[in-house]
Amino acid sequence: MTTFDDRENAFENKYAHDAEMKFKAEARGNKLLGLWAAELLGKTGAEAEAYAAEVVKSDFEEAGHEDVFRKVSGDLGNKADEATVRAKMAECLAEAKAQLMKDV
Repeated sequence: MTTFDDRENAFENKYAHDAEMKFKAEARGNKLLGLWAAELLGKTGAEAEAYAAEVVKSDFEEAGHEDVFRKVSGDLGNKADEATVRAKMAECLAEAKAQLMKDV
């Protein structure tokens, strides 16, 4: 194997690792968002965990984060406005990334 092949493999491995970490961070962030929304909806325990799982699954409807926003915003109704939900989404993603970095 040549040095070029080694470098190519290293870049491919890094790309795969970065993609996996991004996926994990987004899923964890969506779960944290779901738990926050569940609390606003008065859900606790297993019911809150189940709702958080629904929020995570909603992210697979389309590319981007709008599907998650629509799910949470629609469920919350007038309990949280658009700016609050979007700010919480960003906060949860940042927290998820920090948690993943501690786990590594």
